Amino acid sequence: MQRNDLWLGVYLPSMLLALGQGALLATLPLYAAELGFGYTLISVISSAAAIGTLLTDVPAGAAIHRIGLHRSMYLGTSLVAMSTFPLALDMSAGWIVILRLIAGVGTALWGLSRHSYIATAVPVASRGQAIATFGGVNRIGIFGGPALGGAIATVWGLQSAFILTGVMALLALATVAIALPKSSHTMPHRTGGSKGRWSLVWLTLRENASDMTAAGIAQLLAQMIRQGRQLLIPLIGANALGLSAAQVGLIMTISAVVDMSMFFPAGYLMDRFGRRFATVPSFAIMGLGLAMLPFATSFATMAAIGIVIGLGNGLGSGSMMTLGADLAPEGATGEFLGIWRLIGDLGAVIGPLLVGVIAANMSLDQSAIMLGVAGFASSLMFLFLVKETRVDPVPIVEVK
Repeated sequence: MQRNDLWLGVYLPSMLLALGQGALLATLPLYAAELGFGYTLISVISSAAAIGTLLTDVPAGAAIHRIGLHRSMYLGTSLVAMSTFPLALDMSAGWIVILRLIAGVGTALWGLSRHSYIATAVPVASRGQAIATFGGVNRIGIFGGPALGGAIATVWGLQSAFILTGVMALLALATVAIALPKSSHTMPHRTGGSKGRWSLVWLTLRENASDMTAAGIAQLLAQMIRQGRQLLIPLIGANALGLSAAQVGLIMTISAVVDMSMFFPAGYLMDRFGRRFATVPSFAIMGLGLAMLPFATSFATMAAIGIVIGLGNGLGSGSMMTLGADLAPEGATGEFLGIWRLIGDLGAVIGPLLVGVIAANMSLDQSAIMLGVAGFASSLMFLFLVKETRVDPVPIVEVK
């Protein structure tokens, strides 16, 4: 496939949608608080989209074979737009939660259709770089989104951020419709319909039970530490070190900049040397950084630890999606990736919850150490228990 197809048809709309979603990270909780909702309800509203995605991962994976990759992208972005614009109106908490759940459904469809497109359209030999770039542009969008949303909300009010997110989703939809050739690729077809595809998935899981189990657990741990760090850094910075919100924000910004800068090396390592050359150091370095958090004594040491964590996370840019694409059986890519993403999303939900539970019963320092141990465990599993899935490119033989 043409590189422009990826940049214009996948990467650009992904960045637009990520910018819109990032704009809600700060403004949605503030809007819910402005409406007078309590902390519990605010947390439900803030996590409703993630819950919708989690519940829809597997059904969405099955649906993309039925309705097609392009239609899945159209439907996903449309659901995000249609469920976000109404938030600009005054409504009850119940309706806000419902709309955010619908946005989560759209995000699941969009995410799986993009992932499946790259998995099936890009040659295996360059898959790592393609998916790492995909992860990188999403990180850039999420990084810039809160600043953009905050600036717009400051000028025109919090509800304007919902308009921005809806417009970004529509722009993503238009970009896909215009820039991604409909005839450029179709997913491999397997006879036997939905039942036949699921049979292929279960057969793959059964025949490779040990590898799949190890890969699933390693990914669960990896996503736990990735999400848990987002809660640990601000809590330890503010509560243990007494840093201001501006200082904590600067630390997270520095960490994010280092993170975003690593997507190209991550893709190169995966394609040139193997997936383990990215996953093993990535989660080991993150584990080290998290385990160092209790020993931070100042803004400078906290910033240094943030750089270590950002470096580790950046080295793993796109690694879990690449591994999922490698393991997916041809003819049932969507169904398999739905299960694979469900495992990762479970880890993303468990991570912050684990931090809260351990901190409530022991301490924040213990939470950091436990997540650090999880990082090392994930790294060791990828090193010793998960098979290498990189495939050498097939040499072109000239016929004389």
